[in-house]
Amino acid sequence: MSDKPPVNLVRRTAWPESVSRAVVTPLQPSVVYSSPDPDRLDDQYEGRADGFTYSREGHPNASVLASKIDALEGGQGGMMTASGMAAVTATMLGLLSAGDHIVGGDQLYGRCLRMLNQDLPRLGITATLADPTDATAIEAAIRPETKLILVEVVSNPTLRVADMTAIAEIAQRHNLILVVDNTFTTPRAYLPFEHGADVVIHSVTKLLSGHSDAMLGYVCAKSAEHQQAIENTIVTMGLTPSPYDCWMAERGLMSFHLRYDRAEENAAKLADHLAGLTGMAQVLYPGRSDHPDHNRAGALLGPRFGNMVSFVLMGGRAEANALTRAMPNMAFAPTLGDIGTTLSHAASSSHRGLTPEGRAALGITEGFFRVSVGVEDIELLKSDFTKGFAAVSG
Repeated sequence: MSDKPPVNLVRRTAWPESVSRAVVTPLQPSVVYSSPDPDRLDDQYEGRADGFTYSREGHPNASVLASKIDALEGGQGGMMTASGMAAVTATMLGLLSAGDHIVGGDQLYGRCLRMLNQDLPRLGITATLADPTDATAIEAAIRPETKLILVEVVSNPTLRVADMTAIAEIAQRHNLILVVDNTFTTPRAYLPFEHGADVVIHSVTKLLSGHSDAMLGYVCAKSAEHQQAIENTIVTMGLTPSPYDCWMAERGLMSFHLRYDRAEENAAKLADHLAGLTGMAQVLYPGRSDHPDHNRAGALLGPRFGNMVSFVLMGGRAEANALTRAMPNMAFAPTLGDIGTTLSHAASSSHRGLTPEGRAALGITEGFFRVSVGVEDIELLKSDFTKGFAAVSG
C-alpha cells in the first residue's frame, strides 16, 4: 500500500458540469480565480472579457446582490461594501480631495457626523452641517470649494424629513454632487435617482437584508466617472464584503417587500398606541399629523411612511432603564431593519460620541428612543410597550 497521498487532494477539482442549474444562488467563497493564461487575464483587467480575479476586486455573490439592488433603485453598476459606513467612506474618499468641502445634514447617523466633523478634516476635507428640512440653510452653507451634499431622506434617529426637492434643485444649480442615504426610506418608499440624486447609499445590513445576520453596504453613482472613482477606493482600501454576507443578504432581499409592507403597517398602529400611553412626552412618526414634517413626508413619500418610530418618554436615564428592563422579550439593541422589532437608545449608542449639548441640539435626550418596528403581531407589540410604560410610571 502506497504512503503517498493521491495528487487530486491538493489539486483543484473542476466544478461538475450539469444540464440543470441550481435554483439557489451558489455560495462562492473563493478568494482567487485562475485564468488560462496571461493574455486572458489582461482581457479581464482591461475590460475585453468578463470574469473575476481576486475577491477584493469583486466576486460573484457581490455582483448578484448588487444587480438586484440596482434593479430596485433604478441604478446600474452598483457596488457592495463591507458595511454601510464603508459605502459612505468609499464615496467620500473616492469623490473628494484635500481642500474640498461638504455640506451635510445636521441629523445624519452618528458615525457619519463623526466622519464629517473629525475624520475627514484630518485629510484636509472640511464640512458644514445644516438643517436638511430647511433648504435655505443648506444653500447658505455652500462655499466656493463645496463639492458635495450628503443627506438622509429621513434622519436617523429623529425622523425629520429632508426637503429633497429643493435640495436637489440647489445641488443642480451649484453643480454639486448630491449623495443620498436611502437606508431608512428604501426604494420601496423613495427612489433618489428619480429625484435628482447623483449617488445612492444603503446600509444593506438593515431593511434590505432584514435579519441582523449580514453586515453590508451598497453604493451606486449615476455617473460612470464617479462610479469608477468609488470602485477604485473600495478595491484599494479593502472595503469589499464577504461572499457569505452577500449570499445571506440576497436571501433576505427576496422577502424585502413583504417585510417592509407589514412592518410599515405595524409602525403606523404602534405610533398611535404609543401616543396614548401615560408617561409619553412625544411620538415621532412621519405618518402622524402631529409630525413636524408630515405634509412634506406625504408629498415626498406618498403613503410610504416607513417602519421607524421614535419617541421621548418623560424622565431621564432611570426611566429609560426601567422601560427596557420591563420589556425583556424585545431586543434592546443598536440596530434597525430586523424582521423583529428592536428598540435603541441614541444617547447610549448611535449618538454617544456627541456631547450632551450636541445631542440636545438635535432633540436627543436620555428619554429619546427609536423603534425599528418588525413584523410581529401588532397586539403583541402594543402589550410590550404598555407593560414598559407601566413600569416607568410605577
